[in-house]
Amino acid sequence: MSSTAQDISSEGRDGYVSTPRHVAIIMDGNGRWAQKRHLPRFAGHKAGVEAVREVVKACGEKGVQVLTLFAFSSENWRRPQKEVGLLMDLFLTALEHEVKKLHKNEVQLRIIGDTSAFPDKICKRIEQAEALTAGNHQLVLNIAANYGGKWDITQAVQQLAHKVQQGELTPEQIDDEHIAGHLSMHDLPEPDLFIRTGGEQRISNFLIWQLAYSELYFTDVLWPDFDRNEFDKALASFARRQRRFGRTGDQVEQLKHA
Repeated sequence: MSSTAQDISSEGRDGYVSTPRHVAIIMDGNGRWAQKRHLPRFAGHKAGVEAVREVVKACGEKGVQVLTLFAFSSENWRRPQKEVGLLMDLFLTALEHEVKKLHKNEVQLRIIGDTSAFPDKICKRIEQAEALTAGNHQLVLNIAANYGGKWDITQAVQQLAHKVQQGELTPEQIDDEHIAGHLSMHDLPEPDLFIRTGGEQRISNFLIWQLAYSELYFTDVLWPDFDRNEFDKALASFARRQRRFGRTGDQVEQLKHA
């Protein structure tokens, strides 16, 4: 476990909490944003990068400790080949030009997902970016790229199956903690708040294990228009919610005053 992860408390956050430790976002609506302006879809993806910058900055200022962004799903390979190629180019450009800024602002960058499918030059940039920012403590920024929740659980189960095969573990010993311990982001707290922009109201194979107890927030705002004000609305909605984790509201109130 990294020192940054150790700094982030893994204790439960029952009751009303003003600021989530971990925010996860599906950044939806880039293509529709561009189409509304009679621009090519890729223009929306480029505009979305600025929204990423704003949210990263806001998280650092507001005390959010982990931010996870769904950049490219394992299903996105089904998109038109030209669009996929442009997205790969944008990903590479971001790794080349944004990482130094992240490092300067003490942001630790992690890429989660099956990166083996990416071109060698992108894999090399990912390795360099993660190495450069590994010691940073202001914010952990996870970029989910070629990621899928089903893939994440499958690879965790494969690791456990290998341990059983090697005699390190018995099938009866496998429980939810073992599975969680082999998922992506296993050393970080699970998301407290999940945000999806663009009007759709589904999780779309994103962190399907880790979002089990997350507060869900959906907005019609398209991602390039998701600014500080919109982020504040999501945080305000979160702050009004009581997080019970199976307890009653009365029990939560008793725990707060214990």
